[in-house]
Amino acid sequence: MAKVQKLSDKELQERMATLDGWVLDHGKLYRKFKFPNFIQAFGFMSQVALIAEAMNHHPEWFNVYNRVEIHLATHDVGGISAKDVELANKISVLA
Repeated sequence: MAKVQKLSDKELQERMATLDGWVLDHGKLYRKFKFPNFIQAFGFMSQVALIAEAMNHHPEWFNVYNRVEIHLATHDVGGISAKDVELANKISVLA
């Protein structure tokens, strides 16, 4: 299995162009989602949790009622890796 590495600034900019709705926030990928109600927000979080667990790569997130905010970074490399971009893309498909 290949070792996870922090993306270079150039690699990160190239990959950011492929991420719909994601921005950089304090050195992490960030996106806010809004749903019609709490049940749908929680259901979305449950789906993300299953994907994240299968990847063994877990988000930092915050939920209040119908809003879910997600930050993604790879703590082991001190920044954003390809795993974060991959998870962000999978999350975007769910939304």
